[in-house]
Order: sequence, then C-alpha cells, then structure tokens
Amino acid sequence: MTPRTDPLIDKLLDAALLHVPFDGWSEATFKAAIKDTETNPVIAETACPRGAVDLAIAFHKRGDDKMVERLKAEDLSALRFSEKVAAAVRFRIEAIDNKEAVRRGTALFAMPHLAADGAKLIWGTADLIWDTLGDTADDINWYTKRATLSGVYASSVLFWLGDDSTNNQATWAFVDRRIDNVMGIEKLKSRIKTNPILSRLTAPLEWAGSKVRPPLRTPRVDLPNNWSGPY
Repeated sequence: MTPRTDPLIDKLLDAALLHVPFDGWSEATFKAAIKDTETNPVIAETACPRGAVDLAIAFHKRGDDKMVERLKAEDLSALRFSEKVAAAVRFRIEAIDNKEAVRRGTALFAMPHLAADGAKLIWGTADLIWDTLGDTADDINWYTKRATLSGVYASSVLFWLGDDSTNNQATWAFVDRRIDNVMGIEKLKSRIKTNPILSRLTAPLEWAGSKVRPPLRTPRVDLPNNWSGPY
C-alpha cells in the first residue's frame, strides 16, 4: 500500500528515532533529526509545524500502515471474526519496532494539550482495523465498535509496555481476554434483542441508534492532484 507520509517526514522520522530513547519526542530530538539529515530547518518546520509531535504522529501512522498491509496479506479466512480482531490488534503491536519510542509517545500524548491527538490516533487505529476487516455498520454501532476497540488497543499497548514474558505471550493472552469481554457484551445485546420484554423496553434506544450515521469519508486515493493534508 502507498505510505501516508512523504519522503522528507520519513527521513526525519528515521533520524529522530535514534534520539527518542534519550530525549523523547522533544525539540532536541527534532533539531537533531534536522542536523543528521542535513535538512533545511525551514523546510523541516514546514513539513512538521509542531516538530517532534508531528514525527510522533507519523511514527504511529507508520505502524498503522504496516498493520493494514499485513492484514491484507494474511489469510484469516479460517478465523472467527473475534479472532480476526484479536489478530489485528496483535499485528498492530508487532508492527512496532521501537518499544521505547512508544513508551515516550505514551507520555507525550498523556500531556493535557496533546491528549486529543493521542485519542485521535488510537481511534484511527481502531477505525482502520474495522474498515480493513470489512465492517459494514452504518448506524450507532459504527461508533460503539470503534470506541470499544480503542479501549482494547490502548489497554493492550500499556500491558505490552510492561510485558517481559517470552515472545509477548502474556500480552497476547491479555488481548484475547479483552476481546472475549467485548464479544460478551455483543452477545448480551443480542439476547436483549431476542427477549420479548427487554426488546420492547430498549426499542426506543434501538430506533434512535439506527438514525445515527457514521461521518462522511473522503476515499484514500493515489491520483495526481489529490491531497489528504498533513498529519
């Protein structure tokens, strides 16, 4: 698939990753990346107006791209849908090749003025998983699925950061448990729908939820004169 970053950002990001373990996603790291790549500072700041924050965002989205690429390449036809979701979360974590960069990024996006950016990135990961797996929800379930999976992914990453088990086996078991919890909620919702008494009580909520629609999307296309904007 076509990467969502441009060559300059990729070059700066690769250079920055050498400094992140020592200086975090900081101004010092951004300046070091500019120096190491011999990039004109004005051009670098134009590509990344927020400096290392933009590089941290690009790092996360690079991992998303790797996950999607692997999801499309793997044969998951024999798996149940819940297992496909669990595999996607695992693929996303396995796409990370710099654990300290994620640890530093977690601290960065925990800062109050960047919390919205962090939440948007996690939501974006969950959205890509559902889209790639062929989700067709077009009502309130579009939102609830992504909100729930965002929680699963975020908690799984935090667990993984502290996991010292062999081959991350403890993390994969944690992911499976979280997905099972989510599927338990879906089964409960299904039972309510088939219960003649409870279904009547929840009918107004079901009706209201059916009127909610997902946001309009601009398709990702790789054609001349198409621009999706900076991160």
